[in-house]
Amino acid sequence: MQTLGYGPDNHLKIKVTARDIPYYRDPAVILIDQLKEVYIDGELEPVDTTNFFPKMLRRDYVVGLNLQGAADPDQTFPLVYGCGSELNRDDYCNPAVDKLIEQQSIEADQEKRKQLVWQIERKLAEDSARPIIFYSRGGTCWQPAVKGLTLMVNSIFNGNRREDIWLDK
Repeated sequence: MQTLGYGPDNHLKIKVTARDIPYYRDPAVILIDQLKEVYIDGELEPVDTTNFFPKMLRRDYVVGLNLQGAADPDQTFPLVYGCGSELNRDDYCNPAVDKLIEQQSIEADQEKRKQLVWQIERKLAEDSARPIIFYSRGGTCWQPAVKGLTLMVNSIFNGNRREDIWLDK
């Protein structure tokens, strides 16, 4: 930052755009606090949900904090980081990473696949592709009368199909 002319006496001022609900605002406030350490003064720009996603699609923001539910790398990597993907909002494109994404997708050996995923994540971090601010935790609970629910081990968002669930009362 100092080589760009910013420092203790000259902070960069930006707006951090986030949906105007706690689940989005809270991490945005944490980000704004952390940015102060590198001479960036962030101002929270809370946006109503009906306007937030169109604003993101227009790329009408300086810093847009969006939450990304991550599940299987086969879903997340190509959508969020793949060259040309509609959900790759910062237009990150690295053909070498695309090749690794494809490699991990077809790898049958789980240990080798895990190593490829770590390699992809390391490269994404080095490239500052879409910095991850935090990982949230979520849980699922249910009443004993709920039958047929399969809890997922890698995400609370994967098991949203409810055709096999019933109440036994």
